[in-house]
Amino acid sequence: MWLIYFFALLVQPAAGLDFEAFKATVQPLLTEKRPGHARCITCHSSGTAFRLIRLPRGREVYTDAESRKNFEAASRMVLAGVPLKSRLLTMPLAHEAGGTEFHPGGKHWDSQSDPEWKALAAWVTATK
Repeated sequence: MWLIYFFALLVQPAAGLDFEAFKATVQPLLTEKRPGHARCITCHSSGTAFRLIRLPRGREVYTDAESRKNFEAASRMVLAGVPLKSRLLTMPLAHEAGGTEFHPGGKHWDSQSDPEWKALAAWVTATK
């Protein structure tokens, strides 16, 4: 059953998510360098189901078209309104805090109280 749910997420973006909020809050977290971890865009710009646009060398800001593609990719990884059923939030969250058991890029957040996790959860729960 979980496999059907996972592939459904890959097929269509979650409705009602705010693109401008994504650009302002979520997308910067995906490019953030964290001590001991690669940036999300490092692994998720190739070879994963969650595919982000790689920033060209020397550029630190996405174009609007690139941001739109990232928004669509991220939207497919969430269930709008339900952060703990959203792979974008559960994959990098510690298993003890409600995350999945494994994330190839490691666990970025130890708890749901982490400010970054809360920012992503706020985007997932907000509706336009």
